[in-house]
Amino acid sequence: MDIREAAVLIGVSVDTLRRWDKKGKLLAIRAGGKGTHRFYRKSDLELFLMDPFSLARSWALSPNPYTPENEFYCPDSSIFLGRLSKLETILQKTKDLETDFSLITSVVGEIGNNSFDHNLGNWLDINGIFFAYDINKRMVVLADRGLGILQTLKRVRAGLNDDKTALKVAFTEVITGRAPEDRGNGLKYVRKVIEKSSMSLFFGTGDAQLEQKSHSYELHIKKSGNNFHGCLALIRF
Repeated sequence: MDIREAAVLIGVSVDTLRRWDKKGKLLAIRAGGKGTHRFYRKSDLELFLMDPFSLARSWALSPNPYTPENEFYCPDSSIFLGRLSKLETILQKTKDLETDFSLITSVVGEIGNNSFDHNLGNWLDINGIFFAYDINKRMVVLADRGLGILQTLKRVRAGLNDDKTALKVAFTEVITGRAPEDRGNGLKYVRKVIEKSSMSLFFGTGDAQLEQKSHSYELHIKKSGNNFHGCLALIRF
């Protein structure tokens, strides 16, 4: 979309979009002989207008499986790692994140890689994950439509029978052995990082959800109003 069309969609003036572009708040794509013309991807504008968590949640909870937009869809781990590397570069160049960017990237990488590692060959409908971030809103979201924590851990903990308990085990108990147990071990690493950082975490799976506030080791686990297979995570920083 050209800058005038984008201004109408966002509901601001063309001059405002030019200022946002210069400040890095909403970057345009430059074209023309000297790069003087500004254009915008529709998906970038939609993400700017809409909370990326809402997009991920709608996809994860949809009763009708569909493939996400390419900008947010990582069908395999190689694509995810490439986009994660791009995120790390952006975070490193962001003011006030020069010291925390590696921790943020490690938490995002742990959660995203778990989805691929423990759903390989077991995706229930859509392979891969939803991965989006908004630096201005200081958030990263990830989602998958895989087995979920309960079914993953039941392979080695047959006695688990509800999502709340499975979440607690995944984030608190040391589990040793072969995959798929690594999912739980990885989430304990996530918990430890958040305890010592300014990040916070929301994590949902099945009919349960977990919240961990920044600089806190305490976990708040409860039943949610949803019931879906797979996982949904929101990292704020």
